[in-house]
Amino acid sequence: MSTFFSSIIAAFVMIPLLGYVLVFIICKQVTKQHKKAVHMALDVSTLLFIVSVHYLILAIWKQSFLWIIFLSLLIIAIIFVLLHWKIKNEINFALVIKGYWRFNFLLFFTAYVVLMMFGLIQSVNAFVAGGL
Repeated sequence: MSTFFSSIIAAFVMIPLLGYVLVFIICKQVTKQHKKAVHMALDVSTLLFIVSVHYLILAIWKQSFLWIIFLSLLIIAIIFVLLHWKIKNEINFALVIKGYWRFNFLLFFTAYVVLMMFGLIQSVNAFVAGGL
């Protein structure tokens, strides 16, 4: 039974779009609101994309750069707070966290796509070079 749950979690980590679609479908059925379902799916899948990027980096370069991921998350948070304070002259943490989390979705979704393509190209090159 634990192997089954491990396999499910591994699938969501390696294919975070699957997690996005699943959360979207469930939220859409429960709330009947498309926009709310999209936002909920984005918020949940952000964590999946962050973890996926870490494991893709680990698979491609055989080295963990988790500290760089955490550092970038911290620096982005600081930038968001400072920008919000500079523009609004006050800090509304709910808005800052929402914007920060959605920005991280865009950042890590892009990183996921780039790393997947890089990994595929690297694998194909290794296969062709090894096959000749």
